Amino acid sequence: MASQVIVIGGGPAGMMAAGMAAVRGKDVILFEKNKSLGKKLLITGKGRCNITNIGVDTQGFVENIPVNGSFMYSSLKKFGSGQLIEFFNNLGLYFIEEHGGRVYPQSQRAADVLDKLELFLRKSNVRVINGDVDQVVIEKGAVQGVYLSNDMYYPAKSVIVATGGLSYPQTGSTGDGYWFAGFAGHHIVDPVPALIPLESPDKVCRDLQGLSLKNVGLKVYDKNEKLVYEDFGEMLFTHFGVSGPMILSASTHMRNYEENGYTISIDLKSALDLDTLERRIQSEFDAAARQNFSNSLGKLFPGKMIPVMVRRSGINPEKKCSDITKEERAEFARIIKDFRVPISGARPIEEAVVTSGGVDTKEINPATMESKLVKGLYFAGEVIDVCGYTGGFNLQIAFSTGYAAGDSVK
Repeated sequence: MASQVIVIGGGPAGMMAAGMAAVRGKDVILFEKNKSLGKKLLITGKGRCNITNIGVDTQGFVENIPVNGSFMYSSLKKFGSGQLIEFFNNLGLYFIEEHGGRVYPQSQRAADVLDKLELFLRKSNVRVINGDVDQVVIEKGAVQGVYLSNDMYYPAKSVIVATGGLSYPQTGSTGDGYWFAGFAGHHIVDPVPALIPLESPDKVCRDLQGLSLKNVGLKVYDKNEKLVYEDFGEMLFTHFGVSGPMILSASTHMRNYEENGYTISIDLKSALDLDTLERRIQSEFDAAARQNFSNSLGKLFPGKMIPVMVRRSGINPEKKCSDITKEERAEFARIIKDFRVPISGARPIEEAVVTSGGVDTKEINPATMESKLVKGLYFAGEVIDVCGYTGGFNLQIAFSTGYAAGDSVK
């Protein structure tokens, strides 16, 4: 019997699409080229799986999807965070909420999310085949089936492409879906790394390697001092530059690094305005009046950061705190509120959490995920040019688009 629906890719989008299509009575085959399903899912959230975000409504969710967020309105209204949590609750999986509305399994194990998705596939009678799809066959503007790399042919009325992007290629995301879509006549927006650590030539990053900053402000400027992005939260210095949640989110707004000449500005004391910070510094200097400047900063900064701040200040490290001028204090406060780090580029795309770019959303029906160019061809997940911030938004994109495709496939 010919399969009515073929799903290519066994990640969260593909599994949701396959299961939903099967629930609707379709005969479904899910092809996954890895030996097991959900390989990338297992490493999301450092193995804890930040599955969605319940800190915002639908509009807020869209605002946390900087790349083509409006495309997601229909699918999020049909299957948003509440429906996703209910879906897993019905399968026996329960969740906890953490800061910023982030949602994780109670067990803190991504493997439990995968187990329930596999249970969903079994209960829905989806046939899972380990096979590498080589070509989607299209004739007269409609899907006919697929060829595998071993030349086996499977006829199908509909094909859902859920092959992921280019991030973490070791999990199987090698850009196959872009080729399938391009062959079908779709325009592919150039894939670029998103949610990715940033590189800096500044030695300060190596000096501060491993230092995590919390509750700091972040601003990204281009070479013309135009504000590109701002945020508040956590970040990390690394041997190559900077990382952490704020940095990953900032990276989604950054392109053509050499041309744009980005610099990040870190507000190390974001809870204090400049005048209040100056008074705080004066208070610290008064308490350490007879001490050297370099020995007076223990209550202001982590130990690793003190030598860096001394250098940045331009104040003689051996200068007595009582001798520091008002002008020096004011400049020191300004540096604390505007700690600059130049950015030279992003890490390789293989290290990105997700890929920005992919199948042009203008050529996809946002309610059904069906191609506007080829009858019976659908897309779901990261293969589409949609990208959100960290915090569970990208997995929800995968589940919502997968649900929309599976619920609509003919």
